[in-house]
Amino acid sequence: MKRRLFIASSALAAVGARAQVADLNDAINKAGRQRMLSQRASKAYLALAQKVETRSAQQVLDKSIALFERQLTELKAFAPSPAIRGTYDALDGAWSEFKRELTGPALGKEEAARIVKLDAAVLTLANQGTMQYEAASGKPVGRLVNIAGRQRMLSQRMAKFYLAGAMQIDATGSTAEIAKARGEFLAALEILRNAPEATTQIRQELVLADAQWMFFNRGLQRLEGAATSPALMSDVFVASENLLAIMDRVTGLYSDLKT
Repeated sequence: MKRRLFIASSALAAVGARAQVADLNDAINKAGRQRMLSQRASKAYLALAQKVETRSAQQVLDKSIALFERQLTELKAFAPSPAIRGTYDALDGAWSEFKRELTGPALGKEEAARIVKLDAAVLTLANQGTMQYEAASGKPVGRLVNIAGRQRMLSQRMAKFYLAGAMQIDATGSTAEIAKARGEFLAALEILRNAPEATTQIRQELVLADAQWMFFNRGLQRLEGAATSPALMSDVFVASENLLAIMDRVTGLYSDLKT
């Protein structure tokens, strides 16, 4: 498997370009990115706990926390209804508890298991907010932004559960979650590829996603619990970052459509 970490230089590189939410498509994009960050932060924590890609994992964790908090502020300020604002107020509370664990001094199995449980509440509320913003849009392209954005989350979720399984945190459940996410990811790729709104550039990016998926999926299939080696865990970590980079670009391209 190719061992290159593109994320530090290219993936999400344009995330800071918009300091505020520009429109509803941008809101769906950023709201969906919050889902991803919940899983990416957990993935980085689990990597650190197992001394996998330590330097990169620490950078990923720090940047994920900072970006989540910045976007949370932006999404709350942009909220076009009391219901959406209420979702983000609730998300703020769930995030605070999650962040305390992410930034705690210990990196053991017990703490890692709590992290995996706490990210579920953050993910649920982040998804709720994304769906509310999609409903506020009411346009077909809004749904595509949501679907593309969810692919980012699924890439991180699969890697997170791989690392959880390697750490023997509900290994059976982790394998089942990977299988579920794999099916959802592949089905969504077909939707994005076949959408009438898909531009030539979007389809070209999805070809790259297909190629990166092959590397990533090959690593996921090697999950063997305690027998999983640091090298294999590193491969999965890196491939998940590369796949995230591509899907973030795809989401941005759909977000920029004005149809």
